[in-house]
Amino acid sequence: MALPPIIGRMTSTRERGATYGEVFAADGFRVLFGGFALLVVGDQVKMLALAALVHARTGSAGLSAAAYMLGFLPYIVGGTLLISLADRIRPRPLMIAGELVRAATCLLLALAGMPVWAMLALVLATGVLSPVFGAARTALLPDLLVGDAFVLARSVLSMTAAGAQIGGLALGGGLLAATGSEGALLVTAGLSAVAAVVLRAGLPDLPGRDRDGGRGGRGRGGAVRETLRVNRALLADARVRGLLLAQWLPVSFVTGAEAVFVPYLGGTAGIGLTAASAGLALGSFAVGRFASPEDRERLALPLAAAAGVPLLGFALGPGLAGTALLALLATAAAGSYALGLQRRFVDATPEPVRGQAFGLLSAGAMTGQAAGAALVGLAAEWTAPHLAIALAGAATIACSAALHRSLRPEAMGG
Repeated sequence: MALPPIIGRMTSTRERGATYGEVFAADGFRVLFGGFALLVVGDQVKMLALAALVHARTGSAGLSAAAYMLGFLPYIVGGTLLISLADRIRPRPLMIAGELVRAATCLLLALAGMPVWAMLALVLATGVLSPVFGAARTALLPDLLVGDAFVLARSVLSMTAAGAQIGGLALGGGLLAATGSEGALLVTAGLSAVAAVVLRAGLPDLPGRDRDGGRGGRGRGGAVRETLRVNRALLADARVRGLLLAQWLPVSFVTGAEAVFVPYLGGTAGIGLTAASAGLALGSFAVGRFASPEDRERLALPLAAAAGVPLLGFALGPGLAGTALLALLATAAAGSYALGLQRRFVDATPEPVRGQAFGLLSAGAMTGQAAGAALVGLAAEWTAPHLAIALAGAATIACSAALHRSLRPEAMGG
Protein backbone atom coordinates (compact mmCIF):
# COMPACT_ATOMS: atom_id res chain seq x y z
CA MET A 1 0.00 0.00 0.00
CA ALA A 2 1.41 3.39 -0.91
CA LEU A 3 1.42 5.93 1.89
CA PRO A 4 -0.86 8.95 1.38
CA PRO A 5 0.82 12.30 0.88
CA ILE A 6 2.24 14.11 3.88
CA ILE A 7 -0.22 16.57 5.37
CA GLY A 8 0.97 19.75 7.03
CA ARG A 9 3.92 22.06 6.74
CA MET A 10 7.56 21.03 6.78
CA THR A 11 9.37 22.73 9.64
CA SER A 12 12.71 24.48 9.21
CA THR A 13 15.58 23.40 11.41
CA ARG A 14 16.65 27.03 11.60
CA GLU A 15 13.47 28.42 13.14
CA ARG A 16 13.62 30.00 16.60
CA GLY A 17 13.90 27.48 19.38
CA ALA A 18 10.93 27.15 21.72
CA THR A 19 11.15 27.36 25.51
CA TYR A 20 9.78 25.07 28.19
CA GLY A 21 7.67 27.99 29.40
CA GLU A 22 5.95 28.18 26.03
CA VAL A 23 5.31 24.45 26.10
CA PHE A 24 3.63 24.60 29.50
CA ALA A 25 1.66 27.68 28.46
CA ALA A 26 -0.43 25.45 26.21
CA ASP A 27 -3.48 24.39 28.24
CA GLY A 28 -3.86 21.08 26.45
CA PHE A 29 -0.26 20.13 27.12
CA ARG A 30 -0.52 20.85 30.83
CA VAL A 31 -3.40 18.39 30.99
CA LEU A 32 -1.54 15.83 28.90
CA PHE A 33 1.52 16.22 31.12
CA GLY A 34 -0.45 15.73 34.31
CA GLY A 35 -2.23 12.67 32.96
CA PHE A 36 1.04 11.18 31.74
CA ALA A 37 2.77 11.67 35.10
CA LEU A 38 -0.12 9.91 36.85
CA LEU A 39 0.03 7.14 34.26
CA VAL A 40 3.75 6.41 34.76
CA VAL A 41 3.56 6.56 38.55
CA GLY A 42 0.46 4.36 38.56
CA ASP A 43 2.02 1.79 36.25
CA GLN A 44 5.14 1.52 38.41
CA VAL A 45 3.05 1.04 41.56
CA LYS A 46 0.78 -1.47 39.80
CA MET A 47 3.58 -3.68 38.50
CA LEU A 48 5.50 -3.51 41.80
CA ALA A 49 2.35 -4.43 43.73
CA LEU A 50 1.54 -7.24 41.30
CA ALA A 51 5.06 -8.67 41.61
CA ALA A 52 4.81 -8.54 45.41
CA LEU A 53 1.36 -10.15 45.33
CA VAL A 54 2.55 -12.97 43.07
CA HIS A 55 5.59 -13.56 45.28
CA ALA A 56 3.41 -13.63 48.41
CA ARG A 57 1.07 -16.16 46.79
CA THR A 58 3.71 -18.45 45.22
CA GLY A 59 7.04 -17.79 46.93
CA SER A 60 8.60 -17.88 43.44
CA ALA A 61 11.17 -15.19 42.63
CA GLY A 62 11.00 -16.17 38.95
CA LEU A 63 7.24 -15.70 38.73
CA SER A 64 7.52 -12.43 40.63
CA ALA A 65 10.11 -11.10 38.17
CA ALA A 66 7.99 -12.31 35.24
CA ALA A 67 4.99 -10.45 36.65
CA TYR A 68 7.01 -7.24 36.89
CA MET A 69 8.22 -7.55 33.27
CA LEU A 70 4.76 -8.24 31.80
CA GLY A 71 4.70 -4.69 30.43
CA PHE A 72 6.77 -5.69 27.40
CA LEU A 73 4.53 -8.34 25.84
CA PRO A 74 1.33 -6.28 25.42
CA TYR A 75 3.27 -3.63 23.50
CA ILE A 76 4.62 -6.24 21.12
CA VAL A 77 1.18 -7.73 20.44
CA GLY A 78 -0.88 -4.54 20.49
CA GLY A 79 1.70 -2.58 18.51
CA THR A 80 1.72 -5.25 15.82
CA LEU A 81 -2.00 -5.82 15.49
CA LEU A 82 -4.16 -3.02 16.92
CA ILE A 83 -2.56 0.43 16.76
CA SER A 84 -4.62 1.54 13.75
CA LEU A 85 -7.32 2.22 16.37
CA ALA A 86 -5.24 5.23 17.48
CA ASP A 87 -6.17 6.95 14.20
CA ARG A 88 -9.78 5.73 13.99
CA ILE A 89 -11.01 6.78 17.43
CA ARG A 90 -11.04 10.28 18.89
CA PRO A 91 -7.94 10.67 21.10
CA ARG A 92 -9.61 12.04 24.23
CA PRO A 93 -12.13 9.22 24.75
CA LEU A 94 -9.45 6.69 23.79
CA MET A 95 -7.07 7.95 26.49
CA ILE A 96 -9.88 8.12 29.04
CA ALA A 97 -10.80 4.54 28.19
CA GLY A 98 -7.19 3.55 28.86
CA GLU A 99 -7.31 5.03 32.35
CA LEU A 100 -10.63 3.33 33.13
CA VAL A 101 -9.32 -0.03 31.89
CA ARG A 102 -6.29 0.37 34.15
CA ALA A 103 -8.48 1.29 37.13
CA ALA A 104 -10.75 -1.71 36.56
CA THR A 105 -7.74 -4.02 36.23
CA CYS A 106 -6.27 -2.83 39.53
CA LEU A 107 -9.61 -3.19 41.31
CA LEU A 108 -9.97 -6.77 40.08
CA LEU A 109 -6.41 -7.64 41.08
CA ALA A 110 -6.95 -6.19 44.55
CA LEU A 111 -10.45 -7.42 45.33
CA ALA A 112 -11.41 -10.40 43.17
CA GLY A 113 -9.18 -13.00 44.85
CA MET A 114 -8.12 -14.49 41.50
CA PRO A 115 -5.53 -17.26 41.20
CA VAL A 116 -2.07 -16.21 40.01
CA TRP A 117 -2.52 -17.47 36.45
CA ALA A 118 -5.74 -15.46 36.12
CA MET A 119 -4.07 -12.30 37.45
CA LEU A 120 -1.23 -12.60 34.94
CA ALA A 121 -3.69 -13.33 32.11
CA LEU A 122 -5.76 -10.27 33.08
CA VAL A 123 -2.72 -7.98 33.03
CA LEU A 124 -1.67 -9.34 29.64
CA ALA A 125 -5.14 -9.11 28.11
CA THR A 126 -5.88 -5.58 29.29
CA GLY A 127 -2.35 -4.43 28.47
CA VAL A 128 -2.68 -5.29 24.78
CA LEU A 129 -4.43 -1.96 24.22
CA SER A 130 -1.74 0.04 26.08
CA PRO A 131 0.18 0.89 22.88
CA VAL A 132 -3.07 2.16 21.34
CA PHE A 133 -3.71 4.49 24.26
CA GLY A 134 -0.09 5.65 24.23
CA ALA A 135 -0.09 6.24 20.48
CA ALA A 136 -3.19 8.41 20.78
CA ARG A 137 -1.45 10.55 23.41
CA THR A 138 1.79 10.98 21.46
CA ALA A 139 0.04 11.68 18.15
CA LEU A 140 -1.96 14.42 19.86
CA LEU A 141 1.20 16.38 20.70
CA PRO A 142 1.78 17.79 17.17
CA ASP A 143 -1.86 18.95 17.20
CA LEU A 144 -1.33 20.90 20.43
CA LEU A 145 2.22 22.16 19.78
CA VAL A 146 3.97 22.79 16.46
CA GLY A 147 7.60 23.08 15.40
CA ASP A 148 10.23 23.14 18.12
CA ALA A 149 7.58 23.32 20.86
CA PHE A 150 6.61 19.76 19.90
CA VAL A 151 10.22 18.61 20.29
CA LEU A 152 10.47 20.18 23.75
CA ALA A 153 7.15 18.60 24.69
CA ARG A 154 8.63 15.20 23.85
CA SER A 155 11.63 16.15 26.00
CA VAL A 156 9.34 17.02 28.90
CA LEU A 157 7.54 13.68 28.64
CA SER A 158 10.89 11.84 28.56
CA MET A 159 12.01 13.64 31.71
CA THR A 160 8.64 13.00 33.30
CA ALA A 161 8.87 9.29 32.52
CA ALA A 162 12.30 9.03 34.14
CA GLY A 163 11.32 11.03 37.22
CA ALA A 164 7.94 9.39 37.62
CA GLN A 165 9.50 5.93 37.39
CA ILE A 166 11.73 6.74 40.35
CA GLY A 167 8.84 8.38 42.21
CA GLY A 168 6.53 5.49 41.38
CA LEU A 169 9.00 2.93 42.72
CA ALA A 170 9.44 4.97 45.90
CA LEU A 171 5.68 5.44 46.30
CA GLY A 172 5.08 1.78 45.53
CA GLY A 173 7.58 0.66 48.13
CA GLY A 174 6.00 2.93 50.74
CA LEU A 175 2.49 1.78 49.90
CA LEU A 176 3.50 -1.87 50.01
CA ALA A 177 4.95 -1.36 53.48
CA ALA A 178 1.96 0.63 54.71
CA THR A 179 -1.04 -1.02 53.03
CA GLY A 180 0.15 -4.25 51.42
CA SER A 181 -0.18 -5.24 47.76
CA GLU A 182 -3.97 -4.92 47.68
CA GLY A 183 -3.88 -1.43 49.16
CA ALA A 184 -1.23 -0.32 46.66
CA LEU A 185 -3.40 -1.59 43.80
CA LEU A 186 -6.40 0.32 45.15
CA VAL A 187 -4.32 3.51 45.24
CA THR A 188 -3.29 2.87 41.63
CA ALA A 189 -6.94 2.49 40.65
CA GLY A 190 -7.60 5.85 42.29
CA LEU A 191 -4.73 7.49 40.39
CA SER A 192 -6.14 6.19 37.11
CA ALA A 193 -9.60 7.51 37.97
CA VAL A 194 -8.11 10.94 38.75
CA ALA A 195 -6.21 10.89 35.45
CA ALA A 196 -9.44 10.07 33.56
CA VAL A 197 -11.17 13.07 35.16
CA VAL A 198 -8.21 15.35 34.34
CA LEU A 199 -8.21 14.26 30.70
CA ARG A 200 -11.98 14.63 30.37
CA ALA A 201 -11.98 18.12 31.86
CA GLY A 202 -8.96 19.60 30.12
CA LEU A 203 -8.26 18.03 26.73
CA PRO A 204 -9.89 19.23 23.49
CA ASP A 205 -12.08 16.57 21.90
CA LEU A 206 -10.46 16.36 18.47
CA PRO A 207 -11.89 13.99 15.84
CA GLY A 208 -10.11 10.82 14.76
CA ARG A 209 -7.89 10.73 11.69
CA ASP A 210 -8.97 9.06 8.46
CA ARG A 211 -6.97 7.33 5.76
CA ASP A 212 -7.50 9.88 3.00
CA GLY A 213 -5.77 12.94 4.40
CA GLY A 214 -7.95 14.76 6.88
CA ARG A 215 -9.97 14.02 9.97
CA GLY A 216 -13.24 12.51 10.84
CA GLY A 217 -12.99 9.26 8.90
CA ARG A 218 -13.27 5.77 10.28
CA GLY A 219 -10.58 3.99 8.27
CA ARG A 220 -11.14 0.97 6.03
CA GLY A 221 -11.18 -2.72 6.88
CA GLY A 222 -10.69 -4.43 10.22
CA ALA A 223 -8.34 -3.06 12.85
CA VAL A 224 -5.87 -5.93 12.58
CA ARG A 225 -5.75 -5.89 8.79
CA GLU A 226 -5.43 -2.10 8.70
CA THR A 227 -2.67 -2.13 11.33
CA LEU A 228 -0.66 -4.73 9.45
CA ARG A 229 -1.14 -2.94 6.13
CA VAL A 230 -0.07 0.47 7.40
CA ASN A 231 2.83 -0.99 9.39
CA ARG A 232 4.10 -2.61 6.20
CA ALA A 233 3.73 0.67 4.32
CA LEU A 234 5.56 2.64 7.02
CA LEU A 235 8.41 0.13 7.12
CA ALA A 236 8.61 0.08 3.32
CA ASP A 237 9.29 3.84 3.28
CA ALA A 238 13.09 4.17 3.49
CA ARG A 239 13.00 7.50 5.33
CA VAL A 240 10.47 6.37 7.94
CA ARG A 241 12.18 2.99 8.37
CA GLY A 242 15.57 4.62 8.93
CA LEU A 243 14.18 7.01 11.55
CA LEU A 244 12.42 4.15 13.32
CA LEU A 245 15.56 2.01 13.44
CA ALA A 246 17.60 4.98 14.62
CA GLN A 247 15.24 5.42 17.58
CA TRP A 248 15.03 1.69 18.31
CA LEU A 249 18.48 0.18 18.10
CA PRO A 250 21.20 2.25 19.85
CA VAL A 251 19.14 2.87 22.98
CA SER A 252 18.08 -0.80 23.15
CA PHE A 253 21.62 -1.88 23.99
CA VAL A 254 21.96 0.84 26.63
CA THR A 255 18.75 -0.43 28.23
CA GLY A 256 20.01 -3.97 27.86
CA ALA A 257 23.12 -3.03 29.80
CA GLU A 258 20.96 -1.86 32.70
CA ALA A 259 19.31 -5.27 32.76
CA VAL A 260 22.48 -6.86 34.14
CA PHE A 261 23.11 -4.27 36.87
CA VAL A 262 21.47 -6.62 39.38
CA PRO A 263 23.88 -9.55 38.84
CA TYR A 264 26.79 -7.08 38.61
CA LEU A 265 26.01 -4.92 41.66
CA GLY A 266 23.85 -7.25 43.73
CA GLY A 267 21.95 -5.47 46.50
CA THR A 268 23.22 -2.01 45.47
CA ALA A 269 21.85 -2.28 41.92
CA GLY A 270 19.12 0.22 42.77
CA ILE A 271 21.72 2.97 43.01
CA GLY A 272 23.00 2.25 39.52
CA LEU A 273 19.48 2.09 38.11
CA THR A 274 18.55 5.37 39.81
CA ALA A 275 21.63 7.01 38.28
CA ALA A 276 20.55 5.70 34.87
CA SER A 277 17.07 7.21 35.27
CA ALA A 278 18.61 10.51 36.41
CA GLY A 279 20.82 10.51 33.32
CA LEU A 280 17.80 10.15 31.06
CA ALA A 281 16.15 13.17 32.63
CA LEU A 282 19.30 15.34 32.74
CA GLY A 283 20.32 14.59 29.17
CA SER A 284 16.88 15.31 27.80
CA PHE A 285 16.68 18.58 29.74
CA ALA A 286 20.17 19.78 28.81
CA VAL A 287 19.80 19.17 25.07
CA GLY A 288 16.24 20.46 25.03
CA ARG A 289 17.10 23.60 26.98
CA PHE A 290 20.53 24.60 25.68
CA ALA A 291 20.77 23.29 22.09
CA SER A 292 19.06 25.05 19.20
CA PRO A 293 16.69 23.08 16.94
CA GLU A 294 19.39 22.87 14.28
CA ASP A 295 22.05 21.81 16.79
CA ARG A 296 19.82 19.04 18.18
CA GLU A 297 19.53 17.52 14.74
CA ARG A 298 23.29 17.79 14.16
CA LEU A 299 23.96 16.20 17.56
CA ALA A 300 21.78 13.13 16.98
CA LEU A 301 24.57 11.01 15.48
CA PRO A 302 27.40 11.94 17.91
CA LEU A 303 25.10 11.60 20.93
CA ALA A 304 23.84 8.19 19.79
CA ALA A 305 27.41 6.95 19.43
CA ALA A 306 28.47 8.66 22.67
CA ALA A 307 25.85 6.65 24.57
CA GLY A 308 27.98 3.55 24.06
CA VAL A 309 31.32 5.05 25.06
CA PRO A 310 30.83 5.12 28.87
CA LEU A 311 29.67 1.51 28.77
CA LEU A 312 33.06 0.49 27.38
CA GLY A 313 34.50 1.53 30.74
CA PHE A 314 32.78 -1.45 32.36
CA ALA A 315 35.51 -3.63 30.87
CA LEU A 316 37.62 -2.37 33.79
CA GLY A 317 35.09 -3.62 36.36
CA PRO A 318 34.19 -0.30 38.07
CA GLY A 319 32.79 -0.18 41.60
CA LEU A 320 29.47 1.29 42.67
CA ALA A 321 30.48 4.96 42.28
CA GLY A 322 32.05 4.34 38.88
CA THR A 323 29.03 2.34 37.75
CA ALA A 324 26.65 5.14 38.75
CA LEU A 325 28.73 7.76 36.91
CA LEU A 326 29.12 5.68 33.75
CA ALA A 327 25.42 4.78 33.74
CA LEU A 328 24.45 8.44 34.14
CA LEU A 329 26.68 9.52 31.24
CA ALA A 330 25.47 6.72 28.95
CA THR A 331 21.77 7.32 29.55
CA ALA A 332 22.18 11.11 29.32
CA ALA A 333 23.32 10.65 25.71
CA ALA A 334 20.86 7.82 25.00
CA GLY A 335 17.95 9.82 26.34
CA SER A 336 18.70 12.96 24.35
CA TYR A 337 19.87 11.95 20.86
CA ALA A 338 16.33 11.14 19.69
CA LEU A 339 15.26 14.76 20.27
CA GLY A 340 17.08 15.57 17.03
CA LEU A 341 14.88 13.08 15.18
CA GLN A 342 11.45 14.11 16.45
CA ARG A 343 10.47 16.79 13.95
CA ARG A 344 11.90 14.81 11.07
CA PHE A 345 9.83 11.82 12.13
CA VAL A 346 6.65 13.94 12.21
CA ASP A 347 7.49 15.41 8.80
CA ALA A 348 8.13 11.95 7.36
CA THR A 349 4.89 10.35 8.55
CA PRO A 350 1.58 11.19 6.84
CA GLU A 351 -0.88 12.90 9.18
CA PRO A 352 -3.73 10.37 8.61
CA VAL A 353 -1.57 7.54 10.03
CA ARG A 354 0.44 9.54 12.55
CA GLY A 355 -1.10 7.80 15.55
CA GLN A 356 -0.15 4.41 14.14
CA ALA A 357 3.35 5.66 13.30
CA PHE A 358 3.94 6.71 16.91
CA GLY A 359 2.41 3.45 18.10
CA LEU A 360 4.80 1.51 15.90
CA LEU A 361 7.67 3.60 17.26
CA SER A 362 6.71 2.76 20.86
CA ALA A 363 6.06 -0.91 20.15
CA GLY A 364 9.42 -1.26 18.42
CA ALA A 365 11.17 0.53 21.27
CA MET A 366 9.63 -1.81 23.85
CA THR A 367 10.48 -4.83 21.72
CA GLY A 368 14.02 -3.56 21.22
CA GLN A 369 14.50 -3.02 24.95
CA ALA A 370 13.30 -6.55 25.70
CA ALA A 371 15.56 -7.98 22.99
CA GLY A 372 18.50 -5.88 24.16
CA ALA A 373 18.04 -7.08 27.73
CA ALA A 374 17.88 -10.69 26.54
CA LEU A 375 21.01 -10.37 24.39
CA VAL A 376 23.08 -8.61 27.04
CA GLY A 377 21.84 -11.10 29.63
CA LEU A 378 22.90 -13.95 27.36
CA ALA A 379 26.31 -12.34 26.90
CA ALA A 380 26.60 -12.07 30.69
CA GLU A 381 25.99 -15.81 30.95
CA TRP A 382 28.76 -16.53 28.43
CA THR A 383 31.28 -14.03 29.79
CA ALA A 384 30.69 -11.88 32.91
CA PRO A 385 28.22 -9.07 33.68
CA HIS A 386 30.79 -6.27 33.42
CA LEU A 387 32.09 -7.58 30.09
CA ALA A 388 28.53 -7.95 28.77
CA ILE A 389 27.88 -4.28 29.58
CA ALA A 390 31.05 -3.30 27.70
CA LEU A 391 29.88 -5.38 24.72
CA ALA A 392 26.55 -3.53 24.86
CA GLY A 393 28.50 -0.27 24.59
CA ALA A 394 30.33 -1.54 21.50
CA ALA A 395 27.01 -2.63 19.97
CA THR A 396 25.55 0.83 20.64
CA ILE A 397 28.43 2.49 18.79
CA ALA A 398 28.22 -0.03 15.93
CA CYS A 399 24.46 0.53 15.51
CA SER A 400 24.95 4.29 15.47
CA ALA A 401 27.61 4.00 12.78
CA ALA A 402 25.45 1.68 10.69
CA LEU A 403 22.50 4.11 10.95
CA HIS A 404 24.54 7.26 10.29
CA ARG A 405 22.46 8.17 7.22
CA SER A 406 19.29 8.30 9.30
CA LEU A 407 20.93 10.01 12.25
CA ARG A 408 22.46 12.79 10.12
CA PRO A 409 19.97 15.55 9.14
CA GLU A 410 21.66 16.39 5.85
CA ALA A 411 21.31 12.78 4.67
CA MET A 412 17.55 12.84 5.31
CA GLY A 413 16.81 16.18 3.80
CA GLY A 414 16.50 17.79 7.28
